[in-house]
Parts: sequence; structure tokens; C-alpha cells
Amino acid sequence: MKITVHAVGRMKTGPERELADRYFKRFSKSGPPVGLEFAGIVEVPESRGQNADERRREEAQKLQAQLQAGTVLILLDERGKSLSSEDLAARIGQLRDAGRKALVVAIGGADGHDKVLREQADLVLSLGALTWPHQLVRVMLGEQLYRVATILAGHPYHRS
Repeated sequence: MKITVHAVGRMKTGPERELADRYFKRFSKSGPPVGLEFAGIVEVPESRGQNADERRREEAQKLQAQLQAGTVLILLDERGKSLSSEDLAARIGQLRDAGRKALVVAIGGADGHDKVLREQADLVLSLGALTWPHQLVRVMLGEQLYRVATILAGHPYHRS
């Protein structure tokens, strides 16, 4: 299953980018043996809409234009469901085992995701109730995807 990260906004050069790149590189190496291929990060510019609703709508349209039929959509949103790393690995493993070919994990803009997009998503996932800067969300997402691959590979997990 190909996994793509869709992100509103660009990641600037700096320590956060270096750390995110390190985890995505680890995931790109550890994923294929368990049937997960990292297809990269698609960055789209933040909307210049005049209000939050307009910005969310425009950003959602950019994401929807890139989704192919049958693609699993996971949105990162603080109002989403909290899962353990093991539960996230199990869900992604089930999708892979069910023959799903593509998964997109979307990081929204500063105003979050459009309501229509949240309703369309297969999973709305929270990395916690706190608000996180987008640079750190990328680091945490890269680390969790790497962790998903290692859990699915059967590596000892320190929480088990």
C-alpha cells in the first residue's frame, strides 16, 4: 500500500525538517518489507481565502483533486480519535491486508480541515488535544509511520 502525506504549507529548512526527513527516510526503508511504500509528501500552498471557511474549503478542494477512487483518507485533527501506536498499526495493517492500494494522511492548514472533508475521511485522527505547529506534526507523523512499520514487522514494542 502506498502511503502519501498531504500537507498544507511548506516545511522550512531547519532542525524540524531534518528530524522529519530522518523519520520519513526510516519509514521508506522499513515499510516495504511489510507492504507499505512511502510515496512522499505533497505540499500545497496555504489558501489566500478571505476567511477561515473559504480557506478550509479551498484547501479541501486541492486535496480532493489529488485523491483517486479507493484511496483511504486519514485526516489529522485535534478533534479526531486518539489511538495508540499499536492500534494505528493494526488499522493500517488491516487496510493493507484488505487490498487497499493507497492511503493519504492529510495535515490541514492553520484553520484545520473542512467539515465536508472530515465527513469524507475514513479516519479523523488526533495526535492529542493540544495544538501542534505543523513542523512538529510532520516529525510526529513520520515517527509514527516508522513505528507502524516496525510494529507490523514484529519488532519488540516497548509498551507490550
